[in-house]
Amino acid sequence: MTPEEIETICRRAFGTNTKVTSATELGTGMYNTTYRVTVVGQERGVILRIAPEPERQFTSERALMRNEYASLPYLAALGPLLPRVLAADFTHEILGRDHMVQSFLDGIPATEHLRTYPRSVWPVYYRQLGEIARRVHDVRGPAFGPITGPAYGSWSEAVVASLEAITTDLEGVGLDTSDVRKVITAAHHHQDVLDEITEPRMLVGDLWLPNTQLDHQAPEPVITGAYDFDRTCWGFPVKSACRDLAVACGGTVQRCRLRPRRPATCGRTRRITRGRAVSGRRVRGCRGIPAA
Repeated sequence: MTPEEIETICRRAFGTNTKVTSATELGTGMYNTTYRVTVVGQERGVILRIAPEPERQFTSERALMRNEYASLPYLAALGPLLPRVLAADFTHEILGRDHMVQSFLDGIPATEHLRTYPRSVWPVYYRQLGEIARRVHDVRGPAFGPITGPAYGSWSEAVVASLEAITTDLEGVGLDTSDVRKVITAAHHHQDVLDEITEPRMLVGDLWLPNTQLDHQAPEPVITGAYDFDRTCWGFPVKSACRDLAVACGGTVQRCRLRPRRPATCGRTRRITRGRAVSGRRVRGCRGIPAA
């Protein structure tokens, strides 16, 4: 991004006399381009997030910023943990790309700060992460699939559509798709099991260590902010919980102390989900999965 483009964005957001004094690319995101911008009159600076050009987006990651923007009313239970959207522009008149300006969250990135605590208190952090996910999972939706659509009438349809989009993306870059096609075949074969899930719930999609902030003075980890909810969708919470646990714990969950308040679903579906490979990693010994 050029300084002129960033200033044009901020003038559209805050007024024609707006002055930008600095813009630093944060460089930690894997989808959007993100800057911390200092704007005269904005006390703490702002965050500018810019989506990839439409032609560079995968089929399975289409218009994620718009998906996040549409999900915000459903994330009301998270309240002050979320950054406020100060401006959103999907017109492509300035850049040819979607972009949002958001408030700057208090705290220190959890990727930097969690390691300053002894490992014995790390479960305090992960329990809070689970509590945040639980608040999101309690939100009921109208259909299965991404918040902005397409909408699916059954969980099996949504699962297969997601896997087929991933297959399209893999083929587009010349990678082997045989493993994903095996999973698609299994999803079709076990459609009746998947369709025992009849109530769509909101899934977090990307809630893990890099997308949280911690209080910089608390004696134990305290989450002060959560962000990047661009992969939210309507679905079955065990899908989100297993994926996030696997990623957050380095790919293997050896001892999971999370216990459901009530059974997640019927025993048959729970047996299929628990202990199976998630994103190519094995989840072992998880004695409890957060309930829907």
